[in-house]
Amino acid sequence: MSVTYVLVARIPRAGVEAFQRYEAAVLPLLAEHGGRLARRLRGDDGAVEVHLVEFPSAGAFDGYRADPRRAEHAALLEASGARTEVLAVEDVPTA
Repeated sequence: MSVTYVLVARIPRAGVEAFQRYEAAVLPLLAEHGGRLARRLRGDDGAVEVHLVEFPSAGAFDGYRADPRRAEHAALLEASGARTEVLAVEDVPTA
């Protein structure tokens, strides 16, 4: 069963460049775990970024999160000072 997640990142202005470098390094790994970046939204000042990602299963998402290549770039995420929140979401039927 496919799953969808929303990632919300709040980044201090001084950390925007480091966060963007982190994302450039780890987003290509999504596909290797069956994931897909469905939407990537960023506020005007780059201080807030929202991703909508889809995976074939929660296990595939866990595999992406545990990928050692992703961990290799964790120092960039830490240096950015970003506070992140990950939420599992699902479509809500419209009336």
